[in-house]
Amino acid sequence: MSKIAFIFPGQGAQTIGMGQDFYQETETGRKIFDKASELLGFSMPELCFEPNDRLNITEYTQPAMVTASIAMMRVFMERTGVTPAVSAGLSLGEYPAMAAAGVMSDEDAIRTVRQRGILMQQAVPAGLGAMSAVLAMDASKIEEVIAPIEGVQIANYNCPGQIVISGKKEAVETAGERLKEAGAKRVIPLNVSGPFHSDMLKEAGEKLGKVLETVEIHTPVIPYVANVTADYVTQADMVRPLLIRQVSSSVRWEQSIRRMLADGVDTFIEIGPGKTLAGFMKKIDRNANALNIEKLEDIDKIKEALGC
Repeated sequence: MSKIAFIFPGQGAQTIGMGQDFYQETETGRKIFDKASELLGFSMPELCFEPNDRLNITEYTQPAMVTASIAMMRVFMERTGVTPAVSAGLSLGEYPAMAAAGVMSDEDAIRTVRQRGILMQQAVPAGLGAMSAVLAMDASKIEEVIAPIEGVQIANYNCPGQIVISGKKEAVETAGERLKEAGAKRVIPLNVSGPFHSDMLKEAGEKLGKVLETVEIHTPVIPYVANVTADYVTQADMVRPLLIRQVSSSVRWEQSIRRMLADGVDTFIEIGPGKTLAGFMKKIDRNANALNIEKLEDIDKIKEALGC
């Protein structure tokens, strides 16, 4: 019997049309999208399905991604009866992972990330922060090279050979030059609206704490793995402090996957647009079974693969 983890992608995976077939062809998917529209005061189907410039603006990206991911997850569970043993999500993806774990309701997850997106969007004036992906260099070497540079830190430990740095624009640029000198294959500036997962967003995290005070947090029905610690969250009182820290702390994704692998998870189902996390999985452990749901037809393929 497979030990299954649900994993959810983060910001950057969004695409026009995500979740559209779930909305058009299933009652459960339609209800989730329509509820999001009601909660947030704008049309979620319009944002997700029709060509527009807002989908790539953080305050809209975040609720759109979470709505689409939750709709896909609920339809998948309904049609297969599959319940995960554990869940995890990359940065923003931690919110649908918490919904899967029963930590917060679907509605609260959508409402909270709308506020999270606004706070992160407003945290740093445009042009002051930056992020870059560092390719083909060990994390320990990157840590060593950037340690003396004030204002830059590791934002994402994605997988072997792909680390993201974040912080003040000048510091990130200086770090990029030094990393290339030290042997990094490439350092690629990312087209993002802020220096996410850096100390520059600490204030946004503190403000998110006020939002989280209004959200009902439940004891997890299944454990989920927190980005900040790469460890299981099993108690309700652990949730808020970790979510506050998550905004400005490193996302320990590779470590999170390795934790689940060590505990016997052998099947990872990525739920959401794209195959980013499945790609990371191949570099973390190519023997792990990584499946993906982004279209309604994918559910039948996974049912066949799992024998359910």
